[in-house]
Parts: sequence; structure tokens; C-alpha cells
Amino acid sequence: MCPAATAADPKIARRRLRALPRWLLRTLTPIRWKDMVARSATSQDQGDGRRAINLALQGGGSHGAFTWGVLDRLLEDEDLAFDALSGASAGAVNAVLLASGVSEGGAGRAQEKLTQFWSGISAHSHGDAITGGLFSAFPTLQRAHQAGIDLMGKFLAPAQFNPLDYNPMRDLLRELVDFDRLRASGPELYIAATDAATGRKRIFSRAEVSLEVVLASACLPQLHQAVEVEGRRYWDGGYVANPPLLPLALGAHAEDTLLIQLIPLADQPVPQDHAGIGEGLTRVIFNGPLRQEIATWQLLAGRNAAGRPARHRFHLIDATAATQDLPPGSRLSPDRRLIDHLRAAGRQAAETWLADNAGAIGRRATADLPARFL
Repeated sequence: MCPAATAADPKIARRRLRALPRWLLRTLTPIRWKDMVARSATSQDQGDGRRAINLALQGGGSHGAFTWGVLDRLLEDEDLAFDALSGASAGAVNAVLLASGVSEGGAGRAQEKLTQFWSGISAHSHGDAITGGLFSAFPTLQRAHQAGIDLMGKFLAPAQFNPLDYNPMRDLLRELVDFDRLRASGPELYIAATDAATGRKRIFSRAEVSLEVVLASACLPQLHQAVEVEGRRYWDGGYVANPPLLPLALGAHAEDTLLIQLIPLADQPVPQDHAGIGEGLTRVIFNGPLRQEIATWQLLAGRNAAGRPARHRFHLIDATAATQDLPPGSRLSPDRRLIDHLRAAGRQAAETWLADNAGAIGRRATADLPARFL
């Protein structure tokens, strides 16, 4: 039997998933395994000559504008098809906007939605030219702004300083995304959120995605009240899966996954001031779940427990060059100049990646994630 036929055999797919260790199954719950079996039993071939790829989108607040730039450029490539998307926090927002646009009107509509969201979000904060210029010219003001947020978070809960739970994302997402339509069609989605009561990971599939799910995935507890979904309250998904990686490698039918990394891994000077220490802790905390998933993947690939993991190909676009020198706290300040700068950097990074690696999709990996992250 040819390899394609073997991969499309539902019995083979079930055996592969059942061969996974029980501890891994517990780690990935509550993903709907019957849906994953069905998807893994489907051929990767799009039937139109396009190359299928999954996207894993890391969270990072305003730095998610870099991902916007990457997606904007990828959507212009008519040879690419997006099979499944995963994300946490800003990564979840970008994933849902892309999936919604593709399901409604294709790549162009997805580009429109991403542009409308990021343009809208920058207009709600330090989006005017005067304030943006001040933050760019005087990074100390950015640090003072972050210190003010930190101080407020230490003495006041969001229910006290933000009693109406003001969140500009809510209205933008409600306007831009038809969640009923999204749940019915489009690329598969895996959206991460953290159960605020237990700290457990929750991965929402496309059939479960709602406005509240996206807001939950992007809910920083220092700024917003926990978001209720199905009787449970949730915080930012970046604490537990940033982004979800294993559901793509094990459940999507495309066997290539492009990870868009926002949080730097490069060696940094040991911070000495309050803002720098906070930034360093943020890097540790929000890269930790991704390191865990990559370590798990390395174990699976080494054991070749299910056959499929060893064949999955990973790719990477790293935002470190664009984000590592930004002032601490810039993730919480959607300044228009910062947003535009990061979008341009993301587009250029995607342009370079496509020129160097597009031909590898479906053939070979272009990133060794264990070597990079572990």
C-alpha cells in the first residue's frame, strides 16, 4: 500500500493515537480525540496543488502585531493553504481573525479583518502621533507606564480599578467575527485558556470557539476579570500553552507546522531594575509551556511511539530581532507606531522565510525546535 493510502486509513490513525502514552493523553485533554482521529486520517493533499501548513501562533500582547505582519504576507502566497491554527492570547486573536476571514471570503478577507482589528486596537490606547512619539523618543516613559500598571496590580484587583471590565477587544471581535459561521467551517482551531480555579489547561476546538473563548485566552488577570465559559472562569492561555503545539502535530492532517515565536529566547543581560526583572520573568513564564510541549514531542519522536510524530515537519519565524530591544512593558501598550513597526518587521520576516524555505513545505523541516528551545 502506498504511503498516502496508509496515512488515510482510519484504523491506522486510531492505532497511532491509542499508542500514545496515557500521561500524554491526560496532558492534551479535553481535546476531542474522535475529531483528531478523523482529521489525522485525512490526506494532506488540498486537491488544488497548494501546500498545506499549520500555524502555531505565540501570544505576546501588542507584539502580536508582528504576527499580523507575518500572516499578512503569507496570505498573499497563493500556493499556501492553512489547515489548522493554534494560538494563545494575541496568538488566539490572530488565529481566529485569519480563520474567520478565510471562511468568509478567502485570503483577502482575512487580511482585511486583521488590518481592521490591529488598527482599531491601536486607536484605543497610545495611538496618537504625539504620545507614540514620546514613547519612542523617551523609553523611560514606557517604563514609568509599566511601573504604574504593576503598582496598580499589586494593590487593586481588576474588579476594583476596572469594575466595568472595559476591554476594547470585545467590541472589535464582536464586529469582525461571525462566530456561528466560524464554528461551522474554516481551518481547524485550537485555542488555549487557563482555568483560573485549577490552573489546568483547556484547549477549545473550532466547534467550541466563541467570543468569550477568545477573550478568555487573552485575559491577563492583572488587567481584566476572569472570563466565564461554560460555568468555568478562565485566564490567559499563555500560562499553559503558548501556543498549543501537540494538537497540530498529532491532530491536523497537514504535516508541516510553522511556529511564529514572539517571546525572545536569546541570552539577555541579567536585569537589575524592577521593569527588567518583570520582563525577564515574563520570558520565563510564557516560554515555559512551549518548552514543555517541545520536550514532550522530542520524547515521542525519539520513541517513535505513534509513527506520525517522527514525520511531522516544523518551521519557525522568530520575532526576536524585532522585539528583544523594545522597552519592558511594550506588550501592554498598543502604540500605533509600535504596531506599524512590528507589522512591517513581520512582513519582512515572512518574505525572507518564504524565499528561503517555501520549497521545504511537504519535504523537510527547516527548524530543530528541541535544539533551539531545550
